[in-house]
Amino acid sequence: MDLIKIADSLYEAEKSVLQIDTISSRYPEMTADDAYAIQLMNVEKELAKGRKLVGMKIGLTSRAMQNLIGVNIPDYGHLTDAMLLLEGQPCKVEELNQPKVEGELAFCLKKSLKGPGLTIADVYDATDYVVPAIEIVDSRIKDWQIKLVDTIADNGSSARFVVGSCMMPIHNVDMRLTGMNMEKNGELVNSGTTAEVWGNPAAAVAWLGNALSVYGIELKAGSIVLAGALTQALPAQAGDCFTASFCGLGSVTVKFV
Repeated sequence: MDLIKIADSLYEAEKSVLQIDTISSRYPEMTADDAYAIQLMNVEKELAKGRKLVGMKIGLTSRAMQNLIGVNIPDYGHLTDAMLLLEGQPCKVEELNQPKVEGELAFCLKKSLKGPGLTIADVYDATDYVVPAIEIVDSRIKDWQIKLVDTIADNGSSARFVVGSCMMPIHNVDMRLTGMNMEKNGELVNSGTTAEVWGNPAAAVAWLGNALSVYGIELKAGSIVLAGALTQALPAQAGDCFTASFCGLGSVTVKFV
């Protein structure tokens, strides 16, 4: 199994807006550690091009998504400045394969977090504020036919993200019971609460800090952490407009063109 070759195929698929066959079916021996190694190879390619790492995303935090691909743990991916869309900036469908939209909370850190042993209390202490966010996930794997190692290798199936402008101190937010409504083209399409994310999204952030410590990586002060989707991902196409509204936290909108 040639990890470099697999990484190159994923990188080319992203840049050329192509889909490749499911990695896990071709390499059933691949482990999560192998997949994270592939992910990091492609992140390093972006950094070598001058991109900046601005944060991390956590995926597979809800029971529904874990059941979908048969796992019981989350995964993570890296966020670069090239993936950030400013509010009002459209998302170009032509740059993506098969985009989907997720509503979640973004944690903006004022202190670094380094595991092991991180707790929810550590996350609260390190967080400057939280904001509503939309993550646009995408898969370079054909027809979203993914298992855990596929999405890990593919940088957590990440693509773009938008953060809202309402910056709320974390202690002013009920991290278990804050509700979210997702609208598509002006119509309510789903809703959920922050409890869907491990009972408390801060628990997912603590998990991430501890998971990264295995590789000697810390969540740096100033980082953005997308804590995981509250509801199922919704497919998007050109012309669609999505708004995620959080109770007491305002909203964030993205338009696809």
